[in-house]
Amino acid sequence: MPFNIPILLTWLRIVMIPLMIAIYYVPDSWIDGIGRDFAAMLVFVVAGATDWLDGYLARRWNETSSFGAFLDPVADKLVVAAALIMLVQLGRLDAIVAAIIIGREITISALREWMAQIGAHKSVAVSMIGKIKTVAQMTSIPLLLYHAPISGFDVQRIGTWLIYVAAVLTLWSMGYYMRMAWPYLTDQGKKH
Repeated sequence: MPFNIPILLTWLRIVMIPLMIAIYYVPDSWIDGIGRDFAAMLVFVVAGATDWLDGYLARRWNETSSFGAFLDPVADKLVVAAALIMLVQLGRLDAIVAAIIIGREITISALREWMAQIGAHKSVAVSMIGKIKTVAQMTSIPLLLYHAPISGFDVQRIGTWLIYVAAVLTLWSMGYYMRMAWPYLTDQGKKH
């Protein structure tokens, strides 16, 4: 396993998961309600920033590796899944939305792994729909974690609308990836 700053940042993102969750389990005397939500939102935002930073540094310093390419999306999905589960527990997100997003991530990750094994990984490369879904999702989650109004803006409502947009785009992008992989999933795939 290679070890460099980009991979360290990816591991840091994984380590932030229990910290984000623990914020909601520490005694109330340690942190108040809005402070708790702000702290959880901040941990999530920092984790998102490390996602961008580790990729940028890996490319800039030419420290890309197959292990880093494997670990980075795993860390992303773990952070998002943990945040979605916390939001369900806090009553800020419907379980069906969390299940759609988490289920899609597991399905597409498995599909990509299988496609890579048969040498067809480019058939399920990231699409523009997937990128837009990620932007909606990564914007909505901090808003839902923070929860309190900001300068008169109903952050919860904005976050809820964005997470529903992300869920719809999640299903749309999953359909896109499945369509691209379909020839490999049927008997036609034996010809490839």
